[in-house]
Order: sequence, then C-alpha cells, then structure tokens
Amino acid sequence: MSRRFTGPSEADEPSLSESEGIRYLHFGTEWVQGAMRVSKPADLVLTYTAQMMAWLLFLAPRQDDTVAVLGLGAGSLTRFCLKHLPAEVVTVEWNPRVTAICQMYFRLPGLDRAPVMHADAAEWVADPAQAGTARAMMVDLYDADARGPVRDSVAFYRDCRRTLTEEAGVLAVNLFGNHESFPRNIDNLHKALDDRVVVLPEIDEGNRIALAFTGARLVLTADMLLTRAEIVQTRYGLPALRWAKSLLGHATPEGDLHF
Repeated sequence: MSRRFTGPSEADEPSLSESEGIRYLHFGTEWVQGAMRVSKPADLVLTYTAQMMAWLLFLAPRQDDTVAVLGLGAGSLTRFCLKHLPAEVVTVEWNPRVTAICQMYFRLPGLDRAPVMHADAAEWVADPAQAGTARAMMVDLYDADARGPVRDSVAFYRDCRRTLTEEAGVLAVNLFGNHESFPRNIDNLHKALDDRVVVLPEIDEGNRIALAFTGARLVLTADMLLTRAEIVQTRYGLPALRWAKSLLGHATPEGDLHF
C-alpha cells in the first residue's frame, strides 16, 4: 500500500557521507538515496541510475521534448539529462530540503535551469494540466526506509501513463527485486499500461528497472535494437548493448520484439 505524505519528518532529514571520491545522500538511515562522483558530477555512479536511462533504447530525445524525473534523490538523473539531452528536464520532489542539499552539495543547477516542482508525485501526475506533457518519465520514489516505492498503485501508474505523450512514451520505474512490493508493482504496471511492460535483469544492489510503453506499438528486429544500443552506448557512455541483449529474450519466434 502506498504511504501518504504528510510533510517532511526528522526521518527524512537529508544527510551526507563521502568515501573514495563518492558523495552519498541519506535520509537519516544507512540506506543510500543517491550518489555523485565529486570529480565528475554528471556521471551515473550507481548502476541502477544508469539503467533508468534504458528508455533511450526506444526514444531519441528532441529539443521540444520533456523528460520528467519523479524523485530527486542526489540529483543524478537530473544532472545527467541536463548535460546530455536536448530535452527540457522537469523534476518532482516533495521535500524542499532535498532540493536545497542537492544545490549545496550535489552540483544541482539553479531552478531556472533545473526546475524542481515541490509536490507529491502522485498529485503532480494526477493534475490534468500534466496530461501528455512528458515523452519519458523516470520514477524513483523512496523514503528513509528505502525498501519499496511510496507510490505504486494502479491509479498512480495510470496517471503516469496519462502524463506521457500519446505519440510514444516510455516509463522507467526503479523497483527492488527481492522485496515484497516487487510483484505488486509489476502487476499494477501491467494493469495500468495494458501489459506493455518489460523488466531488466536484477543488478548487484538488488534493484530491478521496469520499462513500460505508451502510444503506438513498437515493433523492432534484434538488429534494429542492437544498432540503437550501439548509438546510445557511444553517445552517452552507458552499457546499452548489455541492456539490449537482455531484452532479446522477449523476441517472438519470428525474431521481432514488440513493446
């Protein structure tokens, strides 16, 4: 069940640690909520944050696109998108203290360049004004316990779907594969997005990234997917070929992939 936000508490107070050139964000516990390489702040240090960008296998961002990030964390996804993508980047974060610490210690640009909407992500995507505004959306919504997403209902995922463009959109969601919330989230995503969901392999931290699709159906050959992966890997320095090869298991007997 999703938890209701009633305002930041002491448990949500951001704190820092640093080791071997990596700065980490915590919310009053030992759980890592985000990380930044101090010498290269736009790098995606944590493997799961890089995998959240797997939507690039299916969409080539354009200047008039909007990419939405739900959950600021240490600002990793926002910083990466601002550096590498031509699209507008909008971030939704319910705790203003997280935004403040990211600006002070995690190289988050000012709000004029990196707009942060301080709101409950569920209320933001439910706002009719957001319908059809984002071509890609990345959802990483965890509290101090950092075990299961705080927003995971069918209604929430349907609102995420509504926020994506009708032309074609991709939703990336960070889940924990070994947590009781995982099967519920996968089931709710399937219900909300008409079974157009694939899950990437579990990574060392235990995270599983689910990708869900809206708009026109995508039909790709294995060669098409691998070619796009080579472009993404070269352009963005992400392990896109590994992601693409993991998706080949979803091919039909004819060798096509349907998303």
